[in-house]
Amino acid sequence: MTTLRQIELRCPVCDNEFKSQSVVSTNAFGGKRTDFHERAAGTQPLAYLIHMCSECGYSGGEADFTAGADVSPVLKQQVFKELAPLRPSLVCGSEKYEAAAKVAQWQGTDPRHVADLLLRAAWCCVDEGDVEAERYFRRHAAWMFEEALNAYDGVPREERAILTYLVGELWRRIGDTTKAAVWFEAVANEVTDLQNQQWVIDAAEQQRLNPREWFG
Repeated sequence: MTTLRQIELRCPVCDNEFKSQSVVSTNAFGGKRTDFHERAAGTQPLAYLIHMCSECGYSGGEADFTAGADVSPVLKQQVFKELAPLRPSLVCGSEKYEAAAKVAQWQGTDPRHVADLLLRAAWCCVDEGDVEAERYFRRHAAWMFEEALNAYDGVPREERAILTYLVGELWRRIGDTTKAAVWFEAVANEVTDLQNQQWVIDAAEQQRLNPREWFG
């Protein structure tokens, strides 16, 4: 069961005070998809892990609404220019994650973090039933993960195999099986600890030859 509570936040961009829902506890009883999307039994918590200012559209995690948040004059200008005019009265989880990804990019955050936010936007789209938006966010997440992998120190060496697999799985779910196969085949070369990472090689081979939607 997912438990929520109401919290009060102050926007570091426009100083607006607003209420939001935050996750107190959740579970993973709903299983895990092969793109690492963990499902809860009952209410899905994902949309409540990110918050959006009801006035200007600035978005992020709870820590991004504290006094220590990295908010420069340039970031404020970007938020007022691009997010504030588009802010609807009611927002869904994918829209909050998309806005948070834009904020992260404007802050100069590393590509992997931006990719994680975009992937979570795609996961929210699953619950929202928006197939086209799901593909859109998966595609952009894949590109950002690729950028992180291509950077010299964008991904720790021991995590490269898992992210390489994930990029392949994202392209598979988008429908580009050719590109997916290239990434799946590259997984073995990224493994640093065969004993502990054999499952990643096995998962990549499974998804390349006879894909499944769920782990386990």
